[in-house]
Amino acid sequence: MRQDKLRLIDLFSGAGGMTLGFTDERFCGGFECVLSVDNDSAAMDTHKAAYAAPGVVGNIETWLESDPDVPQADIVIGGPPCQGFSLLNKNRQGDGRRALWEPYMDVVALSGAKMFVMENVPELLRSGEFDDIAKRAQKMGFSLIYDVVNAADYGAAQTRKRAIVIGWKRGETEAPTLPQQTHSKDGANGLPRWRVVREVIGELPDPEGVEIRDCRPPLNLHFGRSPTEVSLARYRAVPIGGNRFDLQRNAPEITPACWIRKTSGGTDLFGRLWWDRPSVTIRTEFFKPEKGRYLHPEKHRPITHREAARIMGFPDDFPFRGSKVEIARQIGNAVPPPLAAAIAKVALKALSANLMIEAA
Repeated sequence: MRQDKLRLIDLFSGAGGMTLGFTDERFCGGFECVLSVDNDSAAMDTHKAAYAAPGVVGNIETWLESDPDVPQADIVIGGPPCQGFSLLNKNRQGDGRRALWEPYMDVVALSGAKMFVMENVPELLRSGEFDDIAKRAQKMGFSLIYDVVNAADYGAAQTRKRAIVIGWKRGETEAPTLPQQTHSKDGANGLPRWRVVREVIGELPDPEGVEIRDCRPPLNLHFGRSPTEVSLARYRAVPIGGNRFDLQRNAPEITPACWIRKTSGGTDLFGRLWWDRPSVTIRTEFFKPEKGRYLHPEKHRPITHREAARIMGFPDDFPFRGSKVEIARQIGNAVPPPLAAAIAKVALKALSANLMIEAA
């Protein structure tokens, strides 16, 4: 077997949470990133700082129209923007982002990759676009396996469900399997229990300031906000494990009128995380409690950027670049590195088996 690492292209890469799971020896290793593409310039600054890999900042379709020299790769990874499939997008019919799987597959073809991994929201697998993806993959000689997985089953302290599609070139690489769980909710089958919020943020001190700090990790991203007196009063009105309905019961006079009128749904809004459970899905505006269950388990504040990054599974030394909002977007849009690592391990096994046969 050759000793150099397998070559990886990361499309719609963001900050590179998926690349981290594939390339960092603390997760999987065995891969090196030879190209990344994303239209978020701050995220690409982070990706470059983390991997020193060539990167393209811009629209993938425009880039392909320029007839670029696409490097040869063993695997292409990435998730075409998911807003077009997301249930959060009620008007997703006709959303142009639904078609971004097409340039993704173009790069798979141009790079000569023997395998690809596509990550997206669970709704992808129930969409007409997925049927089109499967047909295109089959024409290109790829077989597919796919499923919806939960990041908590792979060591992230977060119950984030995602669709994973793995394609492999028939006759050119061993068939991969879907990643095996490394953790379980109840410790079944001898596996460790899901990681919980206390495990990953419990020892952090109180945050300081309201800006990114000029100090060593983890405290550089462990800063707070400047809440109004009304916001502080709302935080205090939410008990351990509570949410917006507790706020309404305890302090109706400071509860937003729209929440009072809406008597159902939204049970995570203005909710507190639980110490002894994984977090809910971390999204790009985790610093706003009105967007979800993002209040600290017991402190009267939302979670910090560092706490969100740890819940995602990023190590403290990951070199995020950009403003507060830009870094929050990078964290919320990322694939949790522990989940990426589980996928990377099955990809590495399948691709390496083929290389061993060639070496023999």
